[in-house]
Amino acid sequence: MPLVKTKKLIGDAGITFTNTFVASPLCCPSRASILTGKYPHNHHVVNNTLEGNCSSTAWQKTQEPETFSAFLQKHGTYQTFFAGKYLNEYGSKKAGGVEHVPPGWDHWFALERNSRYYNYTLSVNGRAQRHGQNYSEDYLTDVLANISIDFLENKSNRRPFFMMVSTPAPHSPWTAAPQYESSFPNIKAPRDPNFNIHGKDKHWLIRQAKTPMTNSSVEFLDNAYRKRWRTLLSVDDLVEKVVRKLEVRGELSNTYIIFTSDNGYHTGQFSLPMDKRQLYEFDIRVPLLISNNIHYPVFVSQTGKGNSSTWRSDVLVEYEGEGSSISDPACPLLGPGVSECFPDCVCEDSYNNTYACVRTVSQAANLQYCEFDDNESCSGQSCRTPGVYDSLSVLP
Repeated sequence: MPLVKTKKLIGDAGITFTNTFVASPLCCPSRASILTGKYPHNHHVVNNTLEGNCSSTAWQKTQEPETFSAFLQKHGTYQTFFAGKYLNEYGSKKAGGVEHVPPGWDHWFALERNSRYYNYTLSVNGRAQRHGQNYSEDYLTDVLANISIDFLENKSNRRPFFMMVSTPAPHSPWTAAPQYESSFPNIKAPRDPNFNIHGKDKHWLIRQAKTPMTNSSVEFLDNAYRKRWRTLLSVDDLVEKVVRKLEVRGELSNTYIIFTSDNGYHTGQFSLPMDKRQLYEFDIRVPLLISNNIHYPVFVSQTGKGNSSTWRSDVLVEYEGEGSSISDPACPLLGPGVSECFPDCVCEDSYNNTYACVRTVSQAANLQYCEFDDNESCSGQSCRTPGVYDSLSVLP
């Protein structure tokens, strides 16, 4: 829920993967991993800033030529299409502006900077196209749907195609389409076993959350959860339009449709009102649905024993904090490194919220092992080396 049509048209018509994890629980590093197939320590996008290599000139020079779109265009006959959010700092003047079109894309409709629903700029093959706040002309999710349908209508029928539609929804500011503004009036964030409890055995950033959360914080996160669902109703419409267009054109049975996300989100777990960037299940587990008949060998790693194969059981999860080394007056007790604060002064990021984890899912083990780069276990101010270990037992 609320992607009812998406589940029916993609998941039920193909396969739903139940253990899918991102390489990083933050937008830009995760999107860079999707585009390149590399872990963050290899593509070097570590956070959402230009300084963190998010759509920087260094990224453009070293990694964009190695994305799958560049490969499809260079070594195959695919016609390629992109529409929506690319990387958070895309369009920055310091990195070529919206005039920069990454290699590999024949048709390019990319959002300038981060998530918006109205009052945004698209790069249309390198030319700025500005949108205002008229619903019928400017609501971004619907605009992306219309652009996608136009591409399917006008593309060449003599060449295979690849299209990537990247909706910002359900990212903040959670602006729903007018027809969905009153949907789900009673929905609340799930009250799972970790909701509004103190993470007393977790690392320092989790332990600093106030427990129990104030009523205002709970109300805030419930409203955010409700608004996120409302924005997803338009995503559900987009999926339906694309699938129906492929069906009408007689191309649906010969097309694979992949639906996934770049990161998870927490809403009250361990008394963290809302955000991401954490190493726990709610931030690293994402949906993955693939329609049509799936050829399983594509998704497995060879063992070297004849023709046998096995599912990958271990994945790496990485994150490097992007906060400042200067204390935030809003959270004076936490010391330096705070990047931003949400209700109750739960500070979600800092420069030393930096870790690497191995997530294991197999018949023999279901766990996660992490190492943090902070000084919590050190006695001196200069002692800041990897050394805080958090071995997690993760529920199925």
